[in-house]
Order: sequence, then structure tokens, then C-alpha cells
Amino acid sequence: MKQFVTLLCAVLLFSCAEEKKNQEPSNEEISSKVKLMTLDPGHFHAALVHKKMYPQVDSTIYLFAPEGPEVKDFLSKIEAYNTRDEAPTQWTVESNFGEDYLEQMIADKPGNVMIVAGKNSKKIDYVLAAVKAGLNVYADKPLVIDPQGFEKLKEAFKVAKENNVLIYDIMTERFESTTMMQKLLSTMPSVFGELTDGTAEEPAISKESVHHFFKYVSGNPLVRPAWFFDVNEEGEGIVDVTTHLVDLVQWEAFPGEIIDTANIEMVKAKRWPTVLTPEEFNKVTGLEAYPDYLNKDLKGEDLHVFANGEMVYKINGKFAKVSVIWNYQAPEGTGDTHYSIMRGTKSDLIIKQGEAEGYKPILYVHPKEAEGFEEVLNEAVNGKVQDEFAGTTVEKMEDGTFKIAIPEEFKIGHEAHFGQVTENFLKYYEAGKLPEWEVPNMISKYYTTIEGYKMTQE
Repeated sequence: MKQFVTLLCAVLLFSCAEEKKNQEPSNEEISSKVKLMTLDPGHFHAALVHKKMYPQVDSTIYLFAPEGPEVKDFLSKIEAYNTRDEAPTQWTVESNFGEDYLEQMIADKPGNVMIVAGKNSKKIDYVLAAVKAGLNVYADKPLVIDPQGFEKLKEAFKVAKENNVLIYDIMTERFESTTMMQKLLSTMPSVFGELTDGTAEEPAISKESVHHFFKYVSGNPLVRPAWFFDVNEEGEGIVDVTTHLVDLVQWEAFPGEIIDTANIEMVKAKRWPTVLTPEEFNKVTGLEAYPDYLNKDLKGEDLHVFANGEMVYKINGKFAKVSVIWNYQAPEGTGDTHYSIMRGTKSDLIIKQGEAEGYKPILYVHPKEAEGFEEVLNEAVNGKVQDEFAGTTVEKMEDGTFKIAIPEEFKIGHEAHFGQVTENFLKYYEAGKLPEWEVPNMISKYYTTIEGYKMTQE
């Protein structure tokens, strides 16, 4: 009997050990995981990448940064994600502080992917150093803010190819549901026809983005660092947020096509300032006074920030227009807004986000000829659209325009888009390459913003 009990205990212990062994990741699984290194997180977008966990990503964040309020904000956001009630994350942070944070990261290389979101003036130098060290780069936009940076970017892509690593910028707006729907319908000749050539006054595709300095992120008031208002650090508006808009023009109007910079021609561009009072600056930064480096932008007591920009250009023979506007704070109950129009030979696809839409983006289809169009649109929505956006419906408006109602489950919000872009990047990382058009089109995208910037400086 004693022998039987001893044998039974041995079997149970072996069984438990095997179960534990099967539950724990093997050394091979651990070593094959993506390991993220966050460098100098000066922008809240660095934290939003970590708002969720990813099965193929190691749970340790290797942080390299100078000490200061920006990195404290990053760490507090990670802690908030780890301790929230609903779907808490399990990140651990291995912090490495010091003024030589870049050199530390390059020397130690505890990870294989560098995440960077912070001062745009330094970003391209970080990117170039990383790819020279054989590291992959996952970076917040914009990668460059001036012509000198653009030359470095071209070098960085060349080095990345030689070292077989990736450079990928975080284009969240490709995952916004109304934009995805606009692109989808534009690929249907029966509904949209073809993209018109447009004119400088009435471009074939236009995009306008309105943003606000004071806003809430993850439910808390966003505190921006003072350097965010220094165009020498953040970049002017025409090279910052417009990066998203230029990307969407390329992505929607010419899906899957490689765009050559030779086929981009800047027609006109302009910039203008947003004016902040000392009280407004204090509310958004928490600072009682302007730092000395902002004195160059003061007129009296008010700060003039060249955060606004607009450019009209030709791309592959089509006229396009992008514009970005920064206000201090959105009216109560509103937020950042987006307007977009794609002009087709059979219909125009228009995204509005105004008062009539409850400040939520809505896609409208405006037919050029009313006869028979409703049947064509319904056929498209009940067919291919349902495959990607199940439950989408069409409502005919009094003026003959059609409103596309996308189910709420597809409207997950800007912060959640960071997880979607990251999942996309991880697929490319596993494959070891980006789509053939992605790198040349990133170069064309930044060529466009820099050409617009250069024109505003003339």
C-alpha cells in the first residue's frame, strides 16, 4: 500500500511539473519574442503603444531616457494601464536614465525594436543611429521636420535595407472607420467612378484636420511640455499633423501603388500662427512663465505658434489639398475634427464631423446623377461593404445625399488605433519586410511635407 501511495505521489508530482512546464514559455519562445525599447518618450503616443499587450511581444519595456517630467508621465501612464480594472496590462519597465541614454541603448541593445515618440527635432538622428546599430524602428510621426532631416531620412532607409531592418511610422488614421469606408467605396467604379483630376481651387482630394492644444487623454487632462510649442523642436504644423493627411491622400487615391517623388509638384503652401495667452499656456503646460527659448515667438505677452499650415499639390497628375488647424481648446462636447472629400466621376465621398454629425465623423455619398444611383449604392453596401463592415446601412437624405451608417463597434477611437497599427507592424516584422510600396511612399510623403515647408519659408 505504501509503495502504491509513493508511486501515486510521484506520478502526480511529475504530472504537475509537466503541466507547469507546458504553461511556461520555453527559452526558445522567450528569445524569439519581440523586445521593445522605448527611447526618450517625450510624447504621450509612446505610452499609447503599450495600452494593450501583444502575444508576440515580451512584457518588459526597456526604457532609455533623460530624467524629467516627460519620462515620469510615460511611467505613470504605463502604471495606469497596469492597474486599471478592465483588461489591465502586465508591463514591467527596466529603466535606464542618464544624459547618454542613446549611447546606452546602442551599447546594451536589450531589445530588437526601438519605439520613439518625442522631440521631432531629434527623431531622425535617433532613427539613423538605431538602424546603423541593426535595430528596427517603430516611430511616431513626423520622422523629419526640415530639409536637412529629409536627407538623413533617405540615408536611414538605405542603411535599414543594408542591415535588413525596418523603419515604420505610426499612421493611425488609416484605421479610422469612416476613412477606411471612404477608401473602400472609392475602389468601386459603379459607385465612385474614377478620381477626377481636380483643380487648384477644387482639388480631386482634400483633407483638413482640426486639433486642440488642451485636451483629455485616457480620461485625464493632457499636460504638454513647453517645447511642444517651439517649432524648432516640434516642427511647424505643415510638417507635423499634415504627415497623416498626406499619407491618407496617397493611401486612398493610389492604393498599393508606388509613388515617385518626380510625380509630386507643390503648387502653393502657406502657414499661420495660433496665438496663446499666458493663461492658456499655463493651463496646458502648468508653467507660470515662458521658457527663454520661446521668446523668439512672443509678441507682447502672447505666444505665436506656427502650428497651422495648408498646401495644394499635384500627385500623379491629380490635385490634392491638405490643411491642419490648431485651436487652443475645443468647444464643450467636441474634440479634434476631420473633413475630407474625394471627388469621383460618379459621386463625391465626403467625411464631415461638425455640429450636424454630433462632432463624430460621418461619411456621405453625393451622386453626380441621381437616376439609378440608390440601387447601385445599396448593392455595393449589401455586398462588398458587409464583408468588411457588417451591419453598415444607407440612409437617403432630403437633399439626395446618402449617409453611410457604420456600426459603433468599428468606431474604437484614436487611442485604440495605436494597438491596431502596432499589430500591423508586428506582422511586417515577422515577415521581415514591408509592402513593396510602403518605403518609397514614406519617402514621397516626407518629400511632400518638406516641399510645402520650403515654399512657406520663401
